[in-house]
Amino acid sequence: MTNFTPAPIPDGRKDIEGRTYMGDGKGGWQPIETIKAQHLLEDETVRKIVGYAKALSGQVARFKEHTFDDIGAFEAILAQEYDAKLGGKKGNATLMTVDGLYKVTVSVADRIVFGPELQTAKAIFDECLNEWSADARAELRGLVTDAFNTDKEGTVNKALIFVLLRRESDDPRWKRGQDAIRDAMRVVGSKTYHRAYCRDKHDAPWQPITIDLAKA
Repeated sequence: MTNFTPAPIPDGRKDIEGRTYMGDGKGGWQPIETIKAQHLLEDETVRKIVGYAKALSGQVARFKEHTFDDIGAFEAILAQEYDAKLGGKKGNATLMTVDGLYKVTVSVADRIVFGPELQTAKAIFDECLNEWSADARAELRGLVTDAFNTDKEGTVNKALIFVLLRRESDDPRWKRGQDAIRDAMRVVGSKTYHRAYCRDKHDAPWQPITIDLAKA
């Protein structure tokens, strides 16, 4: 059992001239006695779950904020007292307990967008595939097509773009296409991630401490 307290959720009921009503989902009100018992039970269950979900969401947000503050304070102490800096050039770092059983990693990921040079890259890759025709395997054609297709937000598939950068070819045009992709890359910011791990003994594998609800 836990003392975790759910967030307050209104019960959805309203007294009108001495009778109890609940919203009908269309902006109106319906007498509670006309609502099926199973629907009232469903309503109660959902409100209970949402109460805990909202409280947990707030707790995770506070945990994230405190984690940033704690690591920032640690970095400040290192800089002031020991003239040292946490992590490497990009800010990636690992903090670990003395017994080696707990650690926190700091990962800094660049946010990348692609400039107009990407269309040049696509034209080059298409030229290669059209000339290779019979020799170009269907999966390679599909990779190029899917990599440059934009989604509903107008962004390309970054993962497949990076797959193209790893594909090798002796054709110099292919390499020019890869260079055009690199020229198209723009780093527009970065995001920092903190992850916590633990293990039972010093030579055991690390186990992530899961906060993601889907993986808990």
